[in-house]
Amino acid sequence: MTASPLLTAILPLALGIIMLGLGLSLTLADFARVVKYPKPVVVGLACQILLLPLVCFLIANGFGLESALAVGLMLLAASPGGTTANLFSHLAHGDVALNITLTAVNSLIAILTMPLLVNLSLAWFMASDQAIPLQFAKVMQVFAIVLLPVALGMLIRHWAAGFAARMEKPMKLVAALFLAFTIVLALAKDWQTVVEYAPIVGGAALLFNLLSLGVGYWLPRLLRIPKRQAIAIGMEIGIHNGTLAIALALSPSLLNNATMAVPAAIYSLIMFFTAAGFGWWVSRGQRAAEVVAPLPPAP
Repeated sequence: MTASPLLTAILPLALGIIMLGLGLSLTLADFARVVKYPKPVVVGLACQILLLPLVCFLIANGFGLESALAVGLMLLAASPGGTTANLFSHLAHGDVALNITLTAVNSLIAILTMPLLVNLSLAWFMASDQAIPLQFAKVMQVFAIVLLPVALGMLIRHWAAGFAARMEKPMKLVAALFLAFTIVLALAKDWQTVVEYAPIVGGAALLFNLLSLGVGYWLPRLLRIPKRQAIAIGMEIGIHNGTLAIALALSPSLLNNATMAVPAAIYSLIMFFTAAGFGWWVSRGQRAAEVVAPLPPAP
């Protein structure tokens, strides 16, 4: 399979516009609160860096995936959270500031952890001496797509609070429309791929996705982390940067293996539906939940 030229060209721009809208709803107090109360950040990073690869490894072995598909699934587990996680968290009333912090920090850490985990997976599943170098430029794209538009949106809110407040709902609608467009486009382009590989890797990808969402939400809740932040962590853990995983798998100078891109492609299709359902489920009665377990006050 190959990455869709339309998605490759349009989706980063679309996500940038969406992140601008998210920035309109944020203030520096949101980030100050995250820095003052680091527990959710530590828990989220521990889930994503330590627990997810272990869960993925067990699934790949349990389903008996062929070596290239198993490495592809591990490549996905090693990928940082995608920018789409911020959008889904926003729609589900999660703590978007926490999402952005987790995406930024994990993307930086992934410069080291992705090559390490993928190289270990190649050695375990394929007995291969093939290795991938650090992909600093690709990881920095996440910063550009996430942080720059958000910073611009926050500046707009700071200097034109009334305009930012008026634009918040329209931007949510635009975000939802972009999500619908992405789902339809992905299904239309990769339908044959879904039909061909779903019986082989679909079950493993679905289980990994559901466990990622579940671990990301319920472990923080068990640790008495407020619901809005648990929603953010769940989305961050459950939604991966599939585009980055596909690019690494297909790149002629890196893995150069189309089969390794299949798990990320299947997962990327599945996660839109599971994340939407998860977001609907956890956001029910959210206002009442926030009254019971409010976020700590901003300093």
